[in-house]
Amino acid sequence: MSTDQFQSHDYYLMDELLTDEHKLIRDTARAWVKKEVSPIIEEYYEKAEFPNQILNGLAEIGGFGPYIPVEYGGAGLDQISYGLIMQELERCDSGLRSTSSVQSSLVMYPIYKFGNEDQRKKYLPKLASGEMIGCFGLTEPDFGSNPGGMITNIKDNGDHYLLNGAKMWISNAPFADIAVVWAKDENKRIKGLIVERGMEGFETPEMHGKHSLRASATGELIFNNVKVPKENLLPNKDGLGAPLMCLDSARYGIAWGAIGAALDCYDSALRYSKERIQFDKPIASFQLVQKKLAEMITEITKAQLLTFRLGQLREEGRATSAQISMAKRNNVDMAVKIAREARQIHGGMGIMNEYSIMRHMANLESVLTYEGTHDIHLLITGMDITGIPAFS
Repeated sequence: MSTDQFQSHDYYLMDELLTDEHKLIRDTARAWVKKEVSPIIEEYYEKAEFPNQILNGLAEIGGFGPYIPVEYGGAGLDQISYGLIMQELERCDSGLRSTSSVQSSLVMYPIYKFGNEDQRKKYLPKLASGEMIGCFGLTEPDFGSNPGGMITNIKDNGDHYLLNGAKMWISNAPFADIAVVWAKDENKRIKGLIVERGMEGFETPEMHGKHSLRASATGELIFNNVKVPKENLLPNKDGLGAPLMCLDSARYGIAWGAIGAALDCYDSALRYSKERIQFDKPIASFQLVQKKLAEMITEITKAQLLTFRLGQLREEGRATSAQISMAKRNNVDMAVKIAREARQIHGGMGIMNEYSIMRHMANLESVLTYEGTHDIHLLITGMDITGIPAFS
């Protein structure tokens, strides 16, 4: 087991913008990660398993639906708090943050936002406590960046819907108790349904062979004439805009999470550069190493400021989808580049599991692609500033 030596870095004194509650929430999440997850994450990454024993602890620190109201089992926190928790989780591992943000933004959020009161009371408290785990079924084998082309469908069969189709690249799928699934009805209108494990014809095979997000469970959702009760339909919003609202929340969490991964790589590189002696002095004394470190902390600081402001706008209900896309794209790209530079500073040791660098590098390649690829988010910004869509 490794010891988590991470020390936080706050070059622009961002802590002064946080409330005491914000700092308590962040520090509680950080302490839990250091004690419970960091010592075992490399082992589970190498085994390609998710450490299920941490689910209760993840729930206790507010990792599941932190902004969901207390009456439904959530912590009732603000958007900055949600972001800070995601930052601390991804500082440990992107797969850990994925598990949390899927549960929060892609399962609990749509049930809270688009569900009825019976659905909220039935599912949200169990999801918040970790008693129940969920997943989100939007991406299909042939439809990723173009989710509106989905072929998964439902047909009205009287007292139930008949669901057929398949979803792919689904985080949490192998052990999820429920899935929030998006499918087209007979009128080609996209609807959301809650599909429960155990329904006949519903399977969740695990995907193997990943070189990234290995400590996160990824699978498929297969629907073969699954009978879904009509009361499991999310009644308060339909159309493609519904799942895209969920993705906005998740992408916002990713923007914060990527900062955590970058901070971990920077912290490790800074410490290593002061300890590693070459030519009779620490490599931190060399100009090129200082250049790398100075550029790292500059880019991290810019991302922190960008994302904090986004959090304020989101809390006020004023953040646009395009603003969220910009932050997700910028911050993940930043983290990828910092991980690569940190690997160089570590030299050959950078590929060893004694350090988190190579794991972050591999994980971030997935984060760069999922929930909107790097290029698609660029085109979203392009469309926003020109008014001309380049991808349709």
